[in-house]
Amino acid sequence: MLRRLRRPDKGGGKGSGKGGGAKRPGPPNSLFGEILDWMLAPLLFLWPISIIITHNVAGNIANQPYDLALADNVRALGRLVALVDGEVTVDFPAPPRALFRSDQDDVMYYQIAMEGGRLVTGDHEIAWVEPPPHVIPEQIDYRDDFVLGEEVRVAYQFLQVSAGNGPLVLVQVAETRNKRSNLASRVVTGVLLPQFAIIPLAVVLVWVGLTRGIAPLNRLQSRIRRRRPTDLSPIAPASVPEEVRPLIVSFNDMMARLEENLQAQQRFIADAAHQMRTPLTGLKMQTELALQESDPEQLRSSLEQIARSTDRASHLINQLLSLARAEASSEKTYSIEQVDLEAIVREVAQELFPLALGKGIDFGVEYSGQLLLVEGNAVLLREMIKNLVDNAIKYTPIGGSVTARARAAGAVIFEVEDSGVGIPESDRERVFERFYRVLGSCESGSGLGLPIVREIADLHSATVSVNPPPSGQGTVAQVVFPRGQPAGLPIPPRRLREIG
Repeated sequence: MLRRLRRPDKGGGKGSGKGGGAKRPGPPNSLFGEILDWMLAPLLFLWPISIIITHNVAGNIANQPYDLALADNVRALGRLVALVDGEVTVDFPAPPRALFRSDQDDVMYYQIAMEGGRLVTGDHEIAWVEPPPHVIPEQIDYRDDFVLGEEVRVAYQFLQVSAGNGPLVLVQVAETRNKRSNLASRVVTGVLLPQFAIIPLAVVLVWVGLTRGIAPLNRLQSRIRRRRPTDLSPIAPASVPEEVRPLIVSFNDMMARLEENLQAQQRFIADAAHQMRTPLTGLKMQTELALQESDPEQLRSSLEQIARSTDRASHLINQLLSLARAEASSEKTYSIEQVDLEAIVREVAQELFPLALGKGIDFGVEYSGQLLLVEGNAVLLREMIKNLVDNAIKYTPIGGSVTARARAAGAVIFEVEDSGVGIPESDRERVFERFYRVLGSCESGSGLGLPIVREIADLHSATVSVNPPPSGQGTVAQVVFPRGQPAGLPIPPRRLREIG
């Protein structure tokens, strides 16, 4: 299956990272556990919040009846206040403690005070409060305070003892909060006790519901496990839950691509076996003829023919291995880095120069004078460039010309131009098919050179094409690397030495 080359993570090899150890994989994810966490975690988080809110609500509920009783005491005490000879007096019909009777749970305090905090009667421990700018008759306010270190609830009222310029009197009644706290506790207990039974029941119901909910996934898993290893048929999306259908559609697409790749590999193996059978059969026949020859000249001719056939068979095997390496390449096999494409062109040209010289071909390389960097693998790029140059030399007649060039034109481009017979327009795409050879070519070949070029170009996200040159005679094979890569950096002139 075709895979793109990727840059390996920095320091991702063995012993990399802090501590020099490889990163251990985490535990497998569980969809059941994930859903359960997202359902129960908010519940457990909200439960303490609900307890706090319930406690506050219960406190407000407990305050209401006792606040009304305190307000009645304040009004009753206010009606006892009078102004006699300019002095504020309080006419108690009975002892004050009998009027503000304390019980076994709470203690009550009372106070009547003049402006500035001057005590008229009552308990001085209750704090004075400043009057508002405008006193509203019959208005009773409440506050929480402390008396003798104990928390109390205070109801108070400001009275204008007589109309006009009479003095302003503060009437206060305070009560400890024991009864209120007991009532609030009973309310909270009555609300929360059922929750202790409801929450475990809710957890069990959620567990059962999730188990029933993911049962179709378990059945789908069983169906897939029961399949034969060779069964790559698609799964009907209608037979799975709606939420899983996009996953099944993607899974079917992946299985279809896998089946196509398997079929392509089977075709490739069959074609390779057929291509290998032909030179081996020829070698066997030539060997049998050589064994029957008694004439030294004929024997030498047969041996030379055997040697040429062996070279062709060896070339075919090397091409098959190159194609296999290109198909199997990945970040685990081949590292990717910034590669100077022009340096690779120079190396390939020096290696193939004797081949062109032996055929009498004018072989030249045009240099851009720039550092042409591409993201790729040097081994595979060298194989691609070598196949293109070797193809051009092989199919160019004696006395022709071949030119290789690398240049920057927005993107990095590599081209090989020859003056050979050219490729008909109808065959310009088919030449990239495995074992396909243009009819009428007098040169022997494996039909794998350009397929290897296409495979390596695809791995580098590059595009490859063959077209006639501007002169119309021959072929220009062009590889265009993707934009966004470094397209041209100046290099010293010494990099421009001629080959040979």
